[in-house]
Amino acid sequence: MNSPTILHTIIAQRQRDIAQAKATIPPQELQAQLPDAPPTVDFIQRLRRDAPPAVIAEIKRASPSRGDIAPGLDAAQQALRYAQGGAAAISVLTEPTWFKGTLADLAAARAALDTLGPDRPAILRKDFIIDEYQLLEARIHGADAVLLIVAALHDTQLHTLYHTTRQLGMHALVEVNDTHEMQRAARLGAPLIGINNRNLHTFHVDLATTERLATHLPPGSLLAALSGIDTPADVQRYIAAGASAILVGESLMRAPDPAQKIRQLRSIPTTPRATP
Repeated sequence: MNSPTILHTIIAQRQRDIAQAKATIPPQELQAQLPDAPPTVDFIQRLRRDAPPAVIAEIKRASPSRGDIAPGLDAAQQALRYAQGGAAAISVLTEPTWFKGTLADLAAARAALDTLGPDRPAILRKDFIIDEYQLLEARIHGADAVLLIVAALHDTQLHTLYHTTRQLGMHALVEVNDTHEMQRAARLGAPLIGINNRNLHTFHVDLATTERLATHLPPGSLLAALSGIDTPADVQRYIAAGASAILVGESLMRAPDPAQKIRQLRSIPTTPRATP
C-alpha cells in the first residue's frame, strides 16, 4: 500500500479539524450569521484592474517544506504593508497545523483593510477547502474569494463547492497542477485559474509548470501563476506565458520591506528618499 502524500495527510487532518469545528459551532449557527457578514468586493475585477501583473500577496506563518517563516506575525499589519505596496489582493493562509494560520488572521486582515475604504485589496482565504462549512467560515470572517484545489477534490465536491462559493457572493481561485486538472477546471467553467508550480503531493516546485499548462487555459479565463516567484524576471516570465496575476508568499514574508518588494515585482519605481 502506498504511503499517503503530503496533500492526503493535510486533507485527513482538515477533515478532523472540520468535524471538531462543527461540534463546537454547528453549521446552522454559521448560516444564521451570514446576514451580518461584511460585504464582498469582486475578487476577479480587482485582479483585472491591476493586471498585468496583479499581485496576490500572501500571509503565511509557516509551511510543510520550510517550517516556521514568521510564526509571530501580526496579520493586520502585514496586510496593510501589502496594500501599501500595491497588492491587488491578499491571500491569508488559515490552515493551522502545518501553516500555523487561523481564521482570526483572516478576520484581522479584513478589519485592517476595511480602514482603506472600498478600493481596498480583495481577500482570499487560502486553505484546503473540502467542506461547505469552510465556505461559511470564509464568508463570515471577511473573505472575498476562496481557494479550491482541484487535486484535493473529486468532481462532485469541486462543482458543489464552486457553486456554493458563488451563491455566497465570493469568487473561487481554482488551482491546478497538471493537464488533467486543467481540463477539470475548464469543465467547471472557472473564470479564474491558478497554476501552482508546486506539486502538493510532493511539495516539489517546478517553475516551468505555468508555462507548460498555460497553453491549455480555457478561453476567457484569467490566469494566475502560483509559487516560487521571487524576482521581477520571474514575473516577466509568467506574464509572457499569459499570466495576468501572480501569487507571492515566502519571498514577501521574508522581505525586510514587503511593500517595496511588491513594487519591485510590479516594476513600479520607488520614490527616492530625501537626502538630509
